[in-house]
Amino acid sequence: MVLVVSTELVLVLLALFAVAALYSSVGLGGASGYLAVLSMTTFAASEAIWLKQYAWSLNLIVAGIAFWHYHKSGHHVRDLSIPFISASVPMAALGGFMLVEGNVYDVLLSVALIVAAWRLVSSDAGVSEAIRPSAPKAVVVGGGIGLASGVIGLGGGIFLLPALMLGRWATAKEAAATTSLFVWLNSLAGLAGAGLAGRLDLDPGLLLPFASVVLVGGLLGSRYGSRISSQAGIRGLLVVVLILATAKRILEVLG
Repeated sequence: MVLVVSTELVLVLLALFAVAALYSSVGLGGASGYLAVLSMTTFAASEAIWLKQYAWSLNLIVAGIAFWHYHKSGHHVRDLSIPFISASVPMAALGGFMLVEGNVYDVLLSVALIVAAWRLVSSDAGVSEAIRPSAPKAVVVGGGIGLASGVIGLGGGIFLLPALMLGRWATAKEAAATTSLFVWLNSLAGLAGAGLAGRLDLDPGLLLPFASVVLVGGLLGSRYGSRISSQAGIRGLLVVVLILATAKRILEVLG
């Protein structure tokens, strides 16, 4: 693809920067946001697998930065992450082979995101002392989220983060740390799968400007989330992210 500097491209880069900053502040990679931005431009004429590959690639940058910041700040709990991730990655791969009607899943996902946002707003503002889930429960939840993520084609963080907080299994920042690692691994698996299938198609000339702006946005957002923002602040940002993701799904259904 020939990269032509235009007003649209500048707006796309600004939007990708904003998405990366917002999503990384709560430990997410931003795939749903990147897809939403690209789907509203001339890039939408490209095949879905092409768009997903760029979203996964940007996820690797932003989720990787977010995890590094949260881990460095001491918020990553390894015993919390391992059961969820060990089940999610293989189930996400399995979900990628399943064919489900897109509109049905968009409606179901929109409802789930709305409920999650409402629960986060209406419940207590923070969890100062988390109650860790049992390993079997974490494996079941992680596997279920991984399967759903694979079917829909996202990194899965938008499911895991609310689950961790609503279950009171982690504080907001611990949940963000685990989620960022979860998203990074799932995105890597998605790209690896595309490569093994011979469908990997990334244009360095286009990926470079995309990656550059999300790199800066991810650095700023994850630093704010991991070091500056309060637990309540992270919770509020998550609600904003959930509402944006829900709006994106509803627009897809109506469109």
